[in-house]
Amino acid sequence: MPINITMPALSPTMEEGNLSKWLVKEGDKVSPGDVIAEIETDKATMEVEAVDEGTVAKLVVPAGTEGVKVNALIAVLAAEGEDAGAAAKSGGDAAPAKAEAKQDKAPVPPPVGEMSTKSTEGGAVPPSSQRETPPSGLPAISPTRGEISQSPEGRTFASPLARRIAKEAGVDVSAVTGTGPHGRVVKADVDAAIAGGGAQAAPAAKAPAGVPAAAPAAPVKAMSDDQVLKLFEQGSYDLVPHDNMRKTIARRLVEAKTTIPHFYLTLDCELDALLALRTQINAAAPVKKTDKGDAPAYKLSVNDMVIKAMAMALKAVPDANASWTESAMVKHKHADVGVAVSIPGGLITPIIRKADEKTLSTISNEMKDLASRARSRKLKPEEYQGGTTAVSNLGMFGIKDFAAVINPPHATILAVGAGEERAVVKNGEIKIATVMSVTLSTDHRAVDGALGAELLVAFKRLIENPMGMLV
Repeated sequence: MPINITMPALSPTMEEGNLSKWLVKEGDKVSPGDVIAEIETDKATMEVEAVDEGTVAKLVVPAGTEGVKVNALIAVLAAEGEDAGAAAKSGGDAAPAKAEAKQDKAPVPPPVGEMSTKSTEGGAVPPSSQRETPPSGLPAISPTRGEISQSPEGRTFASPLARRIAKEAGVDVSAVTGTGPHGRVVKADVDAAIAGGGAQAAPAAKAPAGVPAAAPAAPVKAMSDDQVLKLFEQGSYDLVPHDNMRKTIARRLVEAKTTIPHFYLTLDCELDALLALRTQINAAAPVKKTDKGDAPAYKLSVNDMVIKAMAMALKAVPDANASWTESAMVKHKHADVGVAVSIPGGLITPIIRKADEKTLSTISNEMKDLASRARSRKLKPEEYQGGTTAVSNLGMFGIKDFAAVINPPHATILAVGAGEERAVVKNGEIKIATVMSVTLSTDHRAVDGALGAELLVAFKRLIENPMGMLV
């Protein structure tokens, strides 16, 4: 029986990816664990390993194809003793021959023998010839149209996340076509309905007798692409299509800014003691031999010390080391600090795990490695997903202060400005000091104003008394 290989979900948020490169060719024998392809996700380029043993009978999706949906058929293996030509023919018939770039329709569910791969939402797509019989009273699902599965009472099956997003956007979920398993409405379907304006708003509840009904609010819609382009002179611009990373950044920023109640706290921190200590620590660094000659074992930056201070501040104020969920507050036992790193075409936030327990030299070397691999898009999902807070530093660009957008599931993010000489008053006299402005963005659902202030004061205390980070 042919073994179908489908596009895997390499991260919880992945909905589609680019098949960058095949590392095998038709006729090659593969074993479990063999690397067979490179997949470009929204954040990194990752290797895909074979799960089964067999011979590559057919590469369904060519190398370089963009926008391949999760669970779409990408290759067929012939099992041991099976004719590769017959496997290619039978395995490829029930799935699309190629994945169209930026396709809008969901892929046809793959046939029997599909490798078990979870999608980002709603579970694995069942094999087409082994589709479950719907419970009594429920209509069967159209295998070609992905129609909404409804009960006689008209209930629409949708994931909890899809329902929440639809409710917040005023979208009638029953008017959205589902592309998930058994026609289930998933997040991507609601996002598409909102973007296309195709789903009508849910009807408003009737006002009680004698109470005048409020006029329905007109939905606010973003300008369409055509409306935007009409504002500019034809020929005065170039169109650069969005890649997966930019789409993901845009989606997550809109979600964060429109669903998280941000508030902001700003403090000035004096850096002179920290800069002096940093100079002493770097001067005392042992020398190690490398391929490029002798080099110090570490070289601390101000940002390394900011990471450490933020982690220790969260441990000193544990109630702020939290994440909000609708059912409970998540209280973290460790301070895992994400650090915003600019990479070509976007932004990624690798995480220093248990930063409160690590030495400054360890944080420095780990951060250099993570940043280097982030820029070459070689990070693993576990190296940039999760975390309990984040740091965004634009001081190297001379930015004095700014407010950053919280990166869920974090409840806080620290925006760090440039250190600059300023006039300060000490003991009634004007002195010159190196001062850095920092702004803490906080999710008000998880961290109240006084708690956020306590966290920022703890951070300032460590920055201005940096010896505390060494003990």
